[in-house]
Amino acid sequence: MNPEKVVFGFFILLALTLNFGFVLGEIDNPIHHHGWEFAAVFVVNAIATILKLGDRTQMGAVLLATSLVAMLQLIAATLVWTIAMHGTQSGMTPGVTASIVSLAAGALVANVVSVVLLIIETVMLRR
Repeated sequence: MNPEKVVFGFFILLALTLNFGFVLGEIDNPIHHHGWEFAAVFVVNAIATILKLGDRTQMGAVLLATSLVAMLQLIAATLVWTIAMHGTQSGMTPGVTASIVSLAAGALVANVVSVVLLIIETVMLRR
């Protein structure tokens, strides 16, 4: 067993599951989408992106692309959240929450693609 592959797979799958947990719930209810959970999603996705930088294969390039898409979505959600909390008087309205969760759902789709590609790559490996 290769420890590097275990850590790589762990962070990719953790990024997916944390993102799913954040997105789950009523899309416009701020109580269902906690800030610390979103922070964990962001950090784990960033770690997964960094781990994907070392792979020089074609599949590695596609995995990196999915991770960059997820990070772009999460950065946009972070900007919306920050502007809503510190740049406006209204705070976390249902509309703002729906926008944040929608962006995080886009990152979730990218994470699903990443996990599916990882599974395909693992199945295609020959011993």
